[in-house]
This record gives sequence, C-alpha cells and structure tokens, in this order.
Amino acid sequence: MTTHEAAPAAETGAGGAAGAAPDGHGERLRRWRLVLGGDAADGTGVALAGTDAAMDGALASLYGARPAGQGRSGGRSAGLGASAPSVARWLGDIRTYFPSSVVQVMQRDAIDRLGLSALLLEPEMLEAVEADVHLVGTLLSLNKAMPETTKETARAVVRKVVGELEKRLATRTRSTLTGALDRSARIGRPRHRDIDWDRTIRANLRNYLPEHRTVVPERLIGYGRASRSVKKEVVLCIDQSGSMAASVVYASVFGAVLASMRSIATRLVVFDTAVADLTDQLDDPVDVLFGTRLGGGTDINRALAYCQSRITRPADTVVVLISDLYEGGIRDEMLKRVAAMQAAGVRFVTLLALSDEGAPAYDREHAAALAALGSPAFACTPDLFPEVMAAAIERRPLPVPATA
Repeated sequence: MTTHEAAPAAETGAGGAAGAAPDGHGERLRRWRLVLGGDAADGTGVALAGTDAAMDGALASLYGARPAGQGRSGGRSAGLGASAPSVARWLGDIRTYFPSSVVQVMQRDAIDRLGLSALLLEPEMLEAVEADVHLVGTLLSLNKAMPETTKETARAVVRKVVGELEKRLATRTRSTLTGALDRSARIGRPRHRDIDWDRTIRANLRNYLPEHRTVVPERLIGYGRASRSVKKEVVLCIDQSGSMAASVVYASVFGAVLASMRSIATRLVVFDTAVADLTDQLDDPVDVLFGTRLGGGTDINRALAYCQSRITRPADTVVVLISDLYEGGIRDEMLKRVAAMQAAGVRFVTLLALSDEGAPAYDREHAAALAALGSPAFACTPDLFPEVMAAAIERRPLPVPATA
C-alpha cells in the first residue's frame, strides 16, 4: 500500500471526490483516500476529482511509490522530474493547495528525497519556494557552489527569514536580558521601587517580630538601574557542522540582538576544524550566515581555546557553546578548558541545539562529562533562549527542559 507521508494534506481540500457522499462517513473515506495514496489495496473505494485530484497528484509526485529495489534517491511513480520547469509548477501547486506549514515540510522532503538541492542554485527556483529556517540552512550549505547569478536572490531569501526571526525574538530577548542585568547589579540603598523584597526579607529574618508578625528591614537590598556601560560579556561559540544548520541561523539572529544591547559585549565565534571570529559582522546577521561554512569536521577544543584567549573579565562573562559535542579534537583538553574557565568565574552554558526541532544526535559521553562539571547539555528552543541567558547572567540554575 502506498501511503502519502504528508498526511496533513487530508485536512485541507474541500471537495471533488467522486463517489464520496456528503455525510461524515464519506468525508472520512475521502480523507483516508488522500492519506493512503490511491493504491488498489487502499480499501476506500473513493475516486478523486477536481481539487482533491490535484492535491493527490502533488502528493504523489513527492511521496509516490518507488520501483522495487530503489531506495531514498530512487525513481518515482509520478511526474516530478528533476527539471526547473516541472519543479516550478509543482512548487506553485503545493502553495495553492496546502497551508504554509505543510508547504515547508513538503519542500524539505523534496530536497531530501528527490535530490533537488542543485535546483536551488537557480534564481527562479528560489523565488518560488516558501522560505523558512531549514531552507536557509540548505542555502548556506550550497553557498560555495552557488553561482553569482543566484547569490543576490539567495541573500534576499535569507534576509527575509532573518527579518521575520528578529521581529519575533528581539523584543522579548532585550526586555528579559535588561531585567536580568538590572537584577545582577544590586545596590544597598535603593529607592522604594527598586527594592528586591525577596532578598531584603531573607537578609532580615533575624529581625522578625513574632508579636507583630513582621520583619524589620534594617538593611535594604535593591536592583541596580541600567546604565550605558558594559556589564556582561557574552561569547557565542557555534558548531557549524551540517547537522547544526538551524542552530547557526538562530544563533546568528540572537547574536545580532545581543550586540545591539549596549550593556552586553557580544562575540560570535563559529568553528569546524578551523575557527572564525565573525564579531565584526554582527550588525548584519545575513553577512554572518554567509560567512559560515556548513559541513566538515569539528574541533571544539580549538574553538574553546580561542574563546578563552579573548576573555578579559571572567566573572562577568557567559560562554555559550552550541554543538552536538562530536569532538574531533582533544577531548580531555576540551574538558580541562571548560573546567578552567569555570574556575576563573566564567558561566559556561552547553546547548545541544538552538532550534525548534529538539536535540539532534549528540555525543552522550561528552554531554555527561560536561554535566559533571556543572554545565548540563540540553537542546533549547529559540523562545526559551532569553530565559537561559537571563539565568546565566544572574547565575541562577538554568531552566533545563524536563525532556533534556
């Protein structure tokens, strides 16, 4: 039985199924027919017409059966040929019949299953696709092979995605971290509105008057007020191996947001077996992304050595390592370097991924070793990242997700 893997499509079309009665039973059969793909053994007995038939054809082009013995990149039973005109028509069809979230899934599947990456090197293809983080990652991996005629179109696609991410993430990140910076600079003679009542009460518990059921606050502890001076230094150290593509995109956006905050000095370092400092490009995350080289090996120890050499105020520094921890360098040296930075006062954070996709495959032995050093490794969604950074700045326990 051939099954269409893009099952959400069955929820969208509105009609056009010959032989399907307008009752609930007929609608269920119609949806199952769209999901199952129309093999003779699907058991629905439903024929499709009109919009439903067009939807089914678009699904079959991508998810149709392969001849026996052919694998993931083998032949297909339907007509999505590896040529620009047919792919352009297919991209137009799926944008017509499916919602944006489903279109993005189908595009990723087409690139993976049908080997269409090369077609993304053509400007007309890039103009037709639905842009998202995963498409940006694919474009970055093709960056070196991209002809000059395509690069400007590719930058426009990347800039659109980056702009949408900044709009979504910037305001909350700035407000969350500004509050954390203020709280991390507590003062002893605060104004009333700046009093940290929780810490003030705890500091004055010995002055509790049971007959009045109150605490006499002899010493007030308050939040500091934000200033224009640099209070914290943040180093984002990003693994640019191929599996970390989405993390590189999100980290570049967050790097630009952090760099825009005057009270945080931000450094952005990317690495594979070599190390590149992209800090001077942080004002434009698109430049940062096109300065990366997705793929290749990994030398975390070398990257951390570089970061360590740039730290001037350890007690005021947060280092965020974003990596799947598959170390191609010297493992023991890497761990010693992390321990040395922590001993000097650096707050070290390990993220297995910065994306909405969950944790990638990662080196569990290295993750356990870092956890033993007090730096638990976990995957972090973009929405959680501001809270992680706020906790690191305030030296609170990190909000590690329960599934980590």
